Amino acid sequence: MKGKISTKIFLPLMAITITVIISKLVPDKSAAYRTVFWIPLFGVISLLYVLAIVLSLKFETLNQWLREKAPLLTAAILFLSLWEIVTSKLSLLPLPYFPPPGQVVDVIITDRKMLLISTFYSLRMLVAGYLLGAFSGLITGTMIGWNKRLNYWIGPLQKIIGPIPATAWIPIAMTIFPTSFSASVFILGLSVWFPVTVMTSSGIANVQKSYFEVAQTLGAGKPYLIFRVALPAALPNIFIGLFMGLGTSFVTLIVAEMLGVKAGLGWYINWAQGWAEYKKVYASLGVMSLLFSTIITLLFKVRDRILIWQRGLIKW
Repeated sequence: MKGKISTKIFLPLMAITITVIISKLVPDKSAAYRTVFWIPLFGVISLLYVLAIVLSLKFETLNQWLREKAPLLTAAILFLSLWEIVTSKLSLLPLPYFPPPGQVVDVIITDRKMLLISTFYSLRMLVAGYLLGAFSGLITGTMIGWNKRLNYWIGPLQKIIGPIPATAWIPIAMTIFPTSFSASVFILGLSVWFPVTVMTSSGIANVQKSYFEVAQTLGAGKPYLIFRVALPAALPNIFIGLFMGLGTSFVTLIVAEMLGVKAGLGWYINWAQGWAEYKKVYASLGVMSLLFSTIITLLFKVRDRILIWQRGLIKW
């Protein structure tokens, strides 16, 4: 009910209190563990969370979200506290391979300019390669699934090229394409092309024939049957291919950036590792996790919006 707050909502604040007490009162094993922004970060988080609790008195949706996410947020905060204990407090994990979370937070804030530039370059390459692979996969998948003659010629090529990991083509791509960026975009596109092609062709080939018969009875031509009947009916399969391609594109992106390009999150990891700056490696991994999870969430939103007619029929 509006205006009531569950005691479960206050669990994250209790976890933050425990984390701050441990960080302030338990001495560090080494002076190298010192951090600047660790405690202020939890102060900002606490203020924002208290503000969210106050607003939840008026907005029931926010209240429900806080009740649902409170245990998860508490576990995440306690995990960070455990991470600090086994690194800075007890030194159970060796430096510099396992820095404490406070140093990772310091890197994200102090080196934010380089991280933002690297994120921009990675996002630009990811979008270009993903769109190239998804568009190509939709075209070839539609051709294979719709036309048996095209399936006869293109199908074997797909079965030969598709199973080969896209990263295996990096030496050839670096030779053929004039720049490392264009070669990396091609590799990304290739990693997306195969799953999108397979799922699109499978979806179109499995569309019920009665759909086409009804449309033809009403005078529909071939373009209408393809774009207004086959592709919409195959959308659930197509989105599965898009999600599969998105996952493979993440892996391919990081590998391509480590080997060829001069900017990006993968390049940043490789560069930081070369200088034994593992706190920067963890910072890059955190930014990468946030970026990739945001992209996946956006694709889920697009799928739910387009396939709203399936709500109640299929549980995602």
